Amino acid sequence: MAKKDGYVYFCSECGYETSKWMGQCPGCHAWNSLVEERVTKSNKGKSLKTGSFGDTGKSPYTLSEISSEEEERLQIGIGELDRVLGGGVVKGSLILVGGDPGIGKSTLLLQVCRQLADKNHGVLYVSGEESLRQIKMRAMRIGSMNEKVKLFCETNLDIIEDTIKRIKPEIVIIDSIQTMFVEDISSAPGSVSQVREATGILMRLAKEQGVSVFIVGHVTKEGTVAGPRVLEHMVDTVLYFEGDRNASYRILRAVKNRFGSTNEIGVFEMRNEGLQEVLNASEYMLNGKPKGASGSIVSCSMEGTRPILLEIQALVSPTNFGFPRRQTAGCDLNRLNLLMAVLEKRLNLSISNCDAYVNIAGGLRINEPAIDLGIVMAIVSSFKNRPIDDKLLAFGEIGLSGEVRAVSMAENRVAEAKKLGFTTCIVPMSCLNACKKVEGIRVEGVAFVQDAMEYI
Repeated sequence: MAKKDGYVYFCSECGYETSKWMGQCPGCHAWNSLVEERVTKSNKGKSLKTGSFGDTGKSPYTLSEISSEEEERLQIGIGELDRVLGGGVVKGSLILVGGDPGIGKSTLLLQVCRQLADKNHGVLYVSGEESLRQIKMRAMRIGSMNEKVKLFCETNLDIIEDTIKRIKPEIVIIDSIQTMFVEDISSAPGSVSQVREATGILMRLAKEQGVSVFIVGHVTKEGTVAGPRVLEHMVDTVLYFEGDRNASYRILRAVKNRFGSTNEIGVFEMRNEGLQEVLNASEYMLNGKPKGASGSIVSCSMEGTRPILLEIQALVSPTNFGFPRRQTAGCDLNRLNLLMAVLEKRLNLSISNCDAYVNIAGGLRINEPAIDLGIVMAIVSSFKNRPIDDKLLAFGEIGLSGEVRAVSMAENRVAEAKKLGFTTCIVPMSCLNACKKVEGIRVEGVAFVQDAMEYI
């Protein structure tokens, strides 16, 4: 039965709007995602008043009439962040930064304020969660800031919009979008309608005023940004801060970027003075690797154009129960089951009655199949209790027939291994010729998984 006027139902996943409750959203087919909210007639269509995004012309254009010059980018000065953004902040872009509580989102954005202010760029930091005194206490820990940084504590988006138009900053930071509200909407801040409306207003401001806007977004227990999924579709770039709060490292990853690649990552280390860039991520991830231990090997994964060396650890032991246990940390469990089936079939190893545990040291989450060869060698090393040479590195994708398949950018991976002092690199046979161009390191090609076992 439809509700009386003034009440609608919004889907918390996709933002679909309907006048009556339904168990399944017709838009995204999610179950039990419709939430009731009260709206006023005066705000209907308000978010559509987006103007012409800074262009006063009303006629359509042909491609030849549009300037093809590259978008103007603003270098922040934090190399890891600039890489993830694709080379800097594009003028007039809307950037969403999400992550777990306490991961370092506000700290990173305060450091962005400091870097840009030092380059004489105007910055407005709007906080709806902290007082001015709290922000200053955190800013003093990071370092001194000049007068180009303006702090503003406000949650009313109409007042924030007037302030942006009055002081005309180049960068605006909103911390966070879930605390902002529009007066014309009667629902509480953080609701589906408020988040959608607030983001629409900020998008209009970014395009019309040419100001770059960073939005901090809270995440749910599933790790996604709270609010409607349409929020991520509206913004230009979505960045996620990953990492264990108890560990010192943080990984910044782009899951959407209209102006660059989504494969790049930035690695930071949390210190007392704030987040510091980790320029050599491979050396950082391999710090503390045990020497002469079985079940440990180094492999290489590509994150965008950046090769990262990582340690793969495996522990294989006979099970005490009728059903062996498989567990992973940092890689896909289904992939582990597949690789163990290949070992049992192609190498005649009796590991079906063994528990198997695989860990990517350092807490990284890797889905690239190029680490298959490293996982297999670590499993066999642990099963036979034979250590692998500490200066040996292996990478390659493994098929169901036991073949070692080619991977992308193999030459870059070998070059990174040489830079960190590795002497031997096991690569797919089809990549051998390209990898031999790297001098100063021994490169061995393997066509089948059986060929790699002689190095254990």
